[in-house]
Parts: sequence; structure tokens; C-alpha cells
Amino acid sequence: MSELSLPMPVLAGASSIESYIQAVNRLPLLSHEEEIDLGRRLREDNELEAARQMVMSHLRLVVSISRQYLGYGLPHADLIQEGNVGLMKAVRRFDERRGVRLVSFAVHWIRAEIHEYVVRNWRMVKIATTKAQRKLFFNLRSMKPGFGSLSEVETHEVARTLGVKPEEVREMEMRLSGGDVSLEGGQDENEDAVSPIAYLTQEGVEPSEILEQAEGSRNGLEGLHGALDSLDPRSRRIIEARWLGEEGAAMTLQELANEFKVSAERIRQIEQKALANLKRNLLPA
Repeated sequence: MSELSLPMPVLAGASSIESYIQAVNRLPLLSHEEEIDLGRRLREDNELEAARQMVMSHLRLVVSISRQYLGYGLPHADLIQEGNVGLMKAVRRFDERRGVRLVSFAVHWIRAEIHEYVVRNWRMVKIATTKAQRKLFFNLRSMKPGFGSLSEVETHEVARTLGVKPEEVREMEMRLSGGDVSLEGGQDENEDAVSPIAYLTQEGVEPSEILEQAEGSRNGLEGLHGALDSLDPRSRRIIEARWLGEEGAAMTLQELANEFKVSAERIRQIEQKALANLKRNLLPA
């Protein structure tokens, strides 16, 4: 059968998403007998109208599947559009004689097209270049037992199940956890938490200013060492690696995140809280 040029259902923009979804949900579904008849007309006569009816009646399926990928931060309209491409590919290859309903056959093609789009466009995905890594990318969230970080045992179990290296699991988990961060902390955060807005607007929080104040008030290194002693080991390690090493040798947030097996954002939060503690200890009473 020659390739068909099917009409693409067009989405005008984000503002039309809801009206589009309402419209496709009103489209009639095909009965099994209607689907067999349309599939035969498409296969034998290459009839474009038969293909159009099969596509239109399954647009709601694309909408349903596309919702499962909203967590990757990509426009819903684009996810739907890519899923529609997969649906049309499924219709082109559908054979009603096999006894399989189009809805079951199309799911694979819709997901495959959306997967390709997510991998191509999601800014965090850079290592998902092999089939095993892509499987890791799309399955890690569902395989995690909870919302926290994976333990070593869990990391190795996921790696074994998906056929990748444990370090690839850690890297992908870190990428997936590096989502957008609100400038203002949530209302349910505890009083010790430091939201980004706190250190973005706070005067004198730059490390250079803190160290200058320390030199003037606590006689330089003596005061600084005393302040560092007040930090827990992890916080002290982060401060020393970020600000007290040799010039040009400071570790990045990402490098420290790899060392402590947490997200880069978590390292940033620990760093800012430690800097605030240092400032309190270094300033004159």
C-alpha cells in the first residue's frame, strides 16, 4: 500500500488546548464492524476518507496518552501533535485482518513518537542516547519506591532490571530531580529551610564579603576556623570545596552532588544555609 498524506489535526496554541480536547472528546467512536470496514477500504482502495475517519475517532486516545508526559515540562500541544503523528503512522500500517483493534495497535506508535519528541527536546536529557538509557529515562520515576533518593541497593536493582550501569541510574535520577525551583519557599517548609529568595535578596551574603567581615571581627583565620567548626561535616566539606580551595579549583554544585549522591539543588540549599550560619558566627556580637 502506498503512503497516504493524512491531514494533521492542527493545534493553534496553548489557549486552544482545552477547546481542542473538548472537541475531540465529542468525536464519535467506531464500532468494531465500522473499524473493520474502514480498515478494508483503506487497505484495498487506499481510501483517504477511511483513513481520516480512523484518525479522527482516535484523537482522544492521543490526548489521554500525552497527559502521561506532562511532567517533563514540555508544551501539551506539542505532545499531542507528536502523538497525532504516531497515530497516523499506526493507521497507515493497520491491518484489520489480524483481529487486533486499532486502539491497541496505535498505542505503541503514539508512545514511540512522543518518546522521540521528549528525548529530542527536554533540556535535561543528554545521556539518553541508547535504547537502554531511554528505557531508564522513561521508567525510573515509576520504579522508585518513594519520593526520596534511591539507596545503593535500590540503585543497583534498577540498574540490573533495566540493563544499565549504576552510575547511569544515579545520573538520570539527578537529572530528573533537577526541576524548576520556586523563588519563595512553600508555606509548609520548616523554619530552618532556606528558600532561594532569602539568599538572593540578603545583603552581605557573598563569600568574599563574609570573609572580609571575618577578618575584621575575628582576626582572620582564627575566627573563620571557629565558625567552620560549628558546621556539620557535610556543610563544611561543601563550603571548603566551593569557597576555600585554591583559586580556580573550586568544585561545582554538580560535582558535589555526585559526591554526596543528591541533587545539585540540594547542594545549593545546604551551601546557602551554611553561609548564613557562617555569617552569624563571624559578625561581631
